[in-house]
Amino acid sequence: MIGILSFVGFTAMVAIISYFATRTTDETSSDGYFLGGRSLTAGVIAGSLLLTNLSTEQIVGLNGSAYKDGLSVMAWETLAAIAIVVTAVFLLPRYLKGGLTTVPQFLSKRFDVSTKTITSALFLTGYVVVLLPVILYSGSVAISGMFNVPELLNVSDKTALVICIWGIGIIGSIYAVFGGLKAVAVSDSINAIGLIVGGILIPVFGLMAIGDGSVIAGLDTLMATNPERFDSTGEAGQEVPFSTIFTGMMLVQLFYWGTNQQIIQRALAAKNLAEGQKGLLLASFLKILGPLILVLPGMIAYHYFDGGLASSDLAYPELVRAVLPKPLIGFFAAVLFGAILSSFNSVLNSSVTLFGIDIYKQHINKEAPEKTVVKYGKIFGVCLALAAMFIAPMIANAGSLFDYLQEINGIYSIPILTIIVIGYTTKRVPAIAAKIGIISGSVLYIISQFILEPRLVSSALEEAKASGITDSAELALVEADAYPHYLHVMAILFVANIALMLLIGKLKPRATAYVQEYTEQVEITPFKYVKQFGMIIVIIVVGIYIYFAK
Repeated sequence: MIGILSFVGFTAMVAIISYFATRTTDETSSDGYFLGGRSLTAGVIAGSLLLTNLSTEQIVGLNGSAYKDGLSVMAWETLAAIAIVVTAVFLLPRYLKGGLTTVPQFLSKRFDVSTKTITSALFLTGYVVVLLPVILYSGSVAISGMFNVPELLNVSDKTALVICIWGIGIIGSIYAVFGGLKAVAVSDSINAIGLIVGGILIPVFGLMAIGDGSVIAGLDTLMATNPERFDSTGEAGQEVPFSTIFTGMMLVQLFYWGTNQQIIQRALAAKNLAEGQKGLLLASFLKILGPLILVLPGMIAYHYFDGGLASSDLAYPELVRAVLPKPLIGFFAAVLFGAILSSFNSVLNSSVTLFGIDIYKQHINKEAPEKTVVKYGKIFGVCLALAAMFIAPMIANAGSLFDYLQEINGIYSIPILTIIVIGYTTKRVPAIAAKIGIISGSVLYIISQFILEPRLVSSALEEAKASGITDSAELALVEADAYPHYLHVMAILFVANIALMLLIGKLKPRATAYVQEYTEQVEITPFKYVKQFGMIIVIIVVGIYIYFAK
């Protein structure tokens, strides 16, 4: 009962603070609704970025990967810090100079409207088909299990799951659809504090559990028992082989932190460039600390349960249940609930923005006043949320879906990153090159990962088993050798797409060179020490890798 009361109390507090913080924002205008009136400061931007990035499928999934592979999976967190620095130094000044509300808006100015529409459609497809249902499903599994909802309401597991999905979906929709970006960002910032506190408590109590009440003793025991698992360099057959951090891993990070509307929208809403850059740098530093919450608990769970869990995805929830004092369960559930809501309403708000600005205003009603654009954006958001709530219960296995999430996202992430890089680094590559690049990138990736790879891997495994190999570790190596890692494939296609677009630009260049105009939407004087702080963060990340390299 105490757990439920603390859960309700913390959640209500966040909602009340968000309401009072946003009631004066004019949300009948595009800037007011979609970008919080371009008023966000560094702390709010950093907190919102942190919470938008974190949700149950990442907290549970990445700790599950750490349970299985050890420290090498920290690449998903630490390398993000470098990508955010690149965004702060290179991309954000150009975005704010152009007064962008959405990333595809730049593509309209640099190439043409159809390029922007194709990109917006790809973003929306990825959000609707994959992200929203997965966030709802995995979040509902976590909340239902933490509060034992089936027993509490005397319903079946399936019914409890549906109740949680609709509960999260409705509350998240109210934040995102009716509150606009500022409500999302403010609630994110408050939840960020709770997530940092609650997230760090898990490894602290976990280390105390294996160190007879001492955190230091627990860490010593953990490192002494399995020193090979504290290796920053992953091997073949693991989720993040060391070589991939120099190829597709950095490209995925640059797409996610620099061009993904769901993420970059927070920085686009900055009151000026300096605040936006400071917010990104603060978020970058916090990502370096991310493994404490997203990797270390999984490694503690491996030691605590002696590697005996039926599934690696059980590592985090089982550790929480085993080591967290009962009175804190409600608070931690509220924080986790905030993280679920954050990811859900961030994707939903970004989808509403893409539809309202890039599709409704551009193709359906070009003369629509801003109030009408916002109105139909909200209607689209409600429809999207309802669709996700109906689809989510149909997901048979959210865990396996999370495992393939990054791979599936490659269908649109690398092609979009390619045309944005070419757009900003060249002046005469034409629109036809962008359209060919984005379509060929998507098609070739689908052929590679969903047609060629399954066939070649299946054939290699059959041959290995026929030759008498049955050990799972050996079979994993056979599978890894049978086809390039999907992160390597991404890098190969990225380079090929760049070369193709440059060739087209050479053969059929634009009639006039592209010149970006300054729209004067916000002040674009950069933060004085952005490069120095950025360099410090990069040095820290490299230092961490060197220190833990075996």
